[in-house]
Amino acid sequence: MARMTRKGDLPTKVCATCGRPFTWRKKWARDWDEVRYCSEACRRGRTGRVEA
Repeated sequence: MARMTRKGDLPTKVCATCGRPFTWRKKWARDWDEVRYCSEACRRGRTGRVEA
């Protein structure tokens, strides 16, 4: 039986729209290399990039 992967061990990226970090999701397993946005709202460009 395989061991469970901890959430802290999953790969992360930074959203191209909002600049927030987001974690790998199982639904992105096939195309993780192409994922650029943390959510559908960011993908549509509803929010501008926030500079802190």
